[in-house]
Amino acid sequence: VQNLDINIARAVIMIICFIPAIVLHELGHGYVAFKMGDTTAKAAGRLTLNPIKHIDPFGTVLLPVMLAITGMPVFGYAKPVPYNPGRFKNIKKGEVLTGLAGPAVNLILALLTSGIVWLLLSFLPASITGSQGFGWVYTGLYFFVLINLVLMFFNLLPIPPLDGSSIIMPFIPRKYLPTWYKVQRYAMPILLVVVILVPMILRINPLGIYLDATAGNLTNLIFPS
Repeated sequence: VQNLDINIARAVIMIICFIPAIVLHELGHGYVAFKMGDTTAKAAGRLTLNPIKHIDPFGTVLLPVMLAITGMPVFGYAKPVPYNPGRFKNIKKGEVLTGLAGPAVNLILALLTSGIVWLLLSFLPASITGSQGFGWVYTGLYFFVLINLVLMFFNLLPIPPLDGSSIIMPFIPRKYLPTWYKVQRYAMPILLVVVILVPMILRINPLGIYLDATAGNLTNLIFPS
């Protein structure tokens, strides 16, 4: 029962951290697309900090909760920010910068949060930093850094529909781009099935190994222990 309570508390903290991380991730995509000449996200009301506009009930809430409770790396997705690459001033440059904007936002959030914790530990008295209340704050900020880095490294994988696929987009011949966009649109359910089922079937979690080696190690490097 105690372990279940700990897992539930852990899941709640992670969801609280995950929602702003994924909302700002998507907002980054929309903002950069807007700066590159596409007003689709703005017209759809997605250039906002209102989480309701970005939350996907399954991808933003249920999936991360299930992963947190089962001890798997917590990731998920929000409603994809709509954009029309045909409106970009430079299509290939717009695709790359828009795709990489989300992971870049997550990296900035992780670095800023870690910097704030370093400052708090340096300037606050031990009576505060050693308190139980600060311990909960510290735990929440640790998970916020970890989740942002997990989102960054997960999305940088160069496979559709993840953001990293935009890295290889400039090398795809123009005549194949319509097919590429269709693959991106429907690839997420297939990717989720693979990510969840492969560890269950093969008893090995390649995604978890990758995220531990990248997001996990970087979190331990930049976050004060």
